[in-house]
Amino acid sequence: IGWGEGSAVSLLAEKREASQAHHRGACLPPSYLYHMRLSDDVLLDVMARFRAEMAKGLGRDTNSTATVKMLPSFVRSLPDGSEKGDFLAVDLGGSQFRALEVKVFNDGKQSSQLESKFYPTPKEVIQGSGTELFSYVADCLLDFMESKNLQHKKLPLGFTFSFPCKQTKLEEGALLAWTKHFKVRGVQGTDVVSSLRKALQKHKDIDVDVLAMVNDTVGTMMTCGYDDPHCEVGLIIGTGTNACYMEEMRHIDLVEGDEGRMCINTEWGAFGDDGALDDLRTEFDRELDLGSLNPGKQLFEKMISSLYLGELVRLILLKMTKEGLLFNGKVSTALLTKDKIEMKHVCAMEKYKEGLSNTKEILTELNLFPSEEDCIAVQHVCTIVSFRSANLCAAALAAILTRLRENKKVLRLRTTVGIDGGLYKTHPQYPKRLHKVVRRLVPNCDVRFLLSQSGSSKGAAMVTAVAYRLAAQRKQIDAVLAPFLLSLDTLREVKNKMRAELEYGLKRETQASATVKMLPTYVCGTPDGTESGKFLALDLGGTNFRVLLVKIRSGRRRSVQMYNKIFAIPLEIMQGTGEELFDHIVQCIADFLEYMGIKGARLPLGFTFSFPCRQASIDKGTLVGWTKGFKATDCEGEDVVDMLREAIRRRNEFDLDIVAVVNDTVGTMMTCGYEDPNCEIGLIAGTGSNVCYMEDMKNIEIVEGNEGKMCINTEWGGFGDNGCIDNIRTKYDKQVDEGSLNAGKQRYEKMTSGMYLGEIVRQILIDLTKQGLLFRGQISESLRKRGIFETKFLSQIESDRLALLQVRRILQQLGLDSTCEDSIIVKEVCGAVSRRAAQLCGAGLAAIVEKKRENRGVEHLQITVGVDGTLYKLHPHFSRVLQETVRELAPQCDVTFMLSEDGSGKGAALITAVAKRLHNIGRK
Repeated sequence: IGWGEGSAVSLLAEKREASQAHHRGACLPPSYLYHMRLSDDVLLDVMARFRAEMAKGLGRDTNSTATVKMLPSFVRSLPDGSEKGDFLAVDLGGSQFRALEVKVFNDGKQSSQLESKFYPTPKEVIQGSGTELFSYVADCLLDFMESKNLQHKKLPLGFTFSFPCKQTKLEEGALLAWTKHFKVRGVQGTDVVSSLRKALQKHKDIDVDVLAMVNDTVGTMMTCGYDDPHCEVGLIIGTGTNACYMEEMRHIDLVEGDEGRMCINTEWGAFGDDGALDDLRTEFDRELDLGSLNPGKQLFEKMISSLYLGELVRLILLKMTKEGLLFNGKVSTALLTKDKIEMKHVCAMEKYKEGLSNTKEILTELNLFPSEEDCIAVQHVCTIVSFRSANLCAAALAAILTRLRENKKVLRLRTTVGIDGGLYKTHPQYPKRLHKVVRRLVPNCDVRFLLSQSGSSKGAAMVTAVAYRLAAQRKQIDAVLAPFLLSLDTLREVKNKMRAELEYGLKRETQASATVKMLPTYVCGTPDGTESGKFLALDLGGTNFRVLLVKIRSGRRRSVQMYNKIFAIPLEIMQGTGEELFDHIVQCIADFLEYMGIKGARLPLGFTFSFPCRQASIDKGTLVGWTKGFKATDCEGEDVVDMLREAIRRRNEFDLDIVAVVNDTVGTMMTCGYEDPNCEIGLIAGTGSNVCYMEDMKNIEIVEGNEGKMCINTEWGGFGDNGCIDNIRTKYDKQVDEGSLNAGKQRYEKMTSGMYLGEIVRQILIDLTKQGLLFRGQISESLRKRGIFETKFLSQIESDRLALLQVRRILQQLGLDSTCEDSIIVKEVCGAVSRRAAQLCGAGLAAIVEKKRENRGVEHLQITVGVDGTLYKLHPHFSRVLQETVRELAPQCDVTFMLSEDGSGKGAALITAVAKRLHNIGRK
């Protein structure tokens, strides 16, 4: 709007100069019109103020004092195109009431069909009692249903109620305050959905289920969201004005939970009610407010919405006429009559392409008889008022867009704003002005503005359709995950079965057929603090192989120093021949000895070999069977110590004194036993799953002697290989088992260890995708790849610190293009699988600690479990759930869990040191 020569202001100034009555002492008209012109700096300041109010509205402690109430709508999902069905909607909130039937088709074209009927909302209804209002709504709905022959159908209904409400669920909302000239008695503070239901129940012919209540703004977003999946903002600029958007749940203090998103109805019309906009409000805004039905409230709305803009224009024209700047100073009745100039007049007068004819015609109808200069001036006043409205609206919208962009942590935001409202639809210049200012204020947002073709009412039906879809999906997802939810009784049953299998493994006559092999380790003592010397340790148990030099010092300055090097074991070696595997191991040892400069020393060596072995002595271990993806040939049934000695001989570069072959679980127990003499159990919860413990010799029938104790390597991964836990195995467990290298074996391990949990999740995700519940029903190539979903992704996805946006990024790394809703489901699947693993592991461990308590013959047992393994260490919830389960299932045992620091390597050296100590004692 120009302010120089030839502009409206200069014409007004010239006219004023010509007016003798107001020539002396009065200020020029620009002083009160210029105040309505807002620079970009002012708008950026308004943006910042609005963002601060949004943050206040979202906070539990600050919401009560916030003017922008940021009301949760309990709309948690946008349409995804899979909605279908026949829905009713009613729309209350303007000068007309509307009833609709919306048919949504899932025909691949994402189409809908809408039929509706408008009814007037008489003044006596909108300013009468609540009973009268809702009876009127029910009567209109009945009339509509009869006209469409729907009265005998049971249909879900969505209720668009375009007034600020506090919702506690989707189908419930208490009115906070009336707006838009509504003044119905006895409704404020009550649940409007209950009132509607009561009114509907009086009509025996109507059988509808009110499933959702939405604000018209939310309805607009949902309507546009059906056509454009990027639509996550709704905007109304009409009789009233408001905005809503999809906010991250973690930021909404007023609602429990931090997963996913929820639509927030900002109720921005009250912005400034605390005086925050007083510096921008003019004398005309104040006069208009004083004459309104709700003085001091909805001040932002009164500067923006079409309900008030005509009245603002009238007040400005009245002042200018009184000052002799318009209509020769003649004040007509029209200028003195409140609301005589309406928004439709303002819109018509701003049709610049039609010149001044519209303006002249309207002013003449109002008995104002304008000159050409009057018409130009009035047209410019209309422009000033409507342009300010677009500017303020743009500033608040820009604040929302900036918040969305920051929530998503993106440099550029691509989003769509769904818009409805008479001002936006009918004003000839408003949309262009709004778009231009928004893009100027947020240049890093690519915004599409989408006009709602069928208003907010269709949105209520869409909210209902989405609620229907989510309810159906919830049932399907619950059905898929139900088998992973283990009751306490089921866990007790697992504990009891594990206990029985432990006993079978210890008895001579049943050991051969037992699934839990209970292998004697010939480790008969734990460290006593007198061990000392230099030892080598080897650690083979996964895709990496470690060689360690361990220096143990005894006495008062007791300590353990370690030096180690990690070597990779390629897949072709893991699944090649036994000779190739052990030659590779010896090559790694040679590299380490050279690296440490100790190639000539003949050091005692402990070999951590983390696979089930049958031992005849501490330095003899016959491999029972490979696990964890190893498949090297000619090893099963062979003594792994002999194979290592032969490989050392073949190389013929050095010699080593192989004292002990130990399982990693035993190594873990010994490491923790060095720190805590009460540690008599070792647990590995990582790539594999296993437990060892110190058993009384008298209970080990397969080993001679009854005195003392010996560590038993349970090899509990095979628990269930006889079918005893088939009742808790799911179809996904069976799929994972069938696709593994050792089908039918290690069934318990395949339900509890890190090697397999990711694969179980992948199988579930495939099933959910096939059912159309994930990834829009599209199974990506990456999801088809076995092993793609590693267990580390479970740990990352289930991290409480991780926002869903980061979960989506993890899924994108896997080639899975997920929505926010997909991410929630994936997180839920990961949680169900890992929780079951921890509970099953806890049930097994409860059987062990109960056995230890009975062995000791005590009422209450205090014992320490040494633990190692990435699943236990890195997963955010595994250790907690495991410990809770043990407490629940073994209440008479006080179990301390001690994390092993470098368990298996250090443990092998300690076992070697203990073995040397005991050997020396025996020799003496």
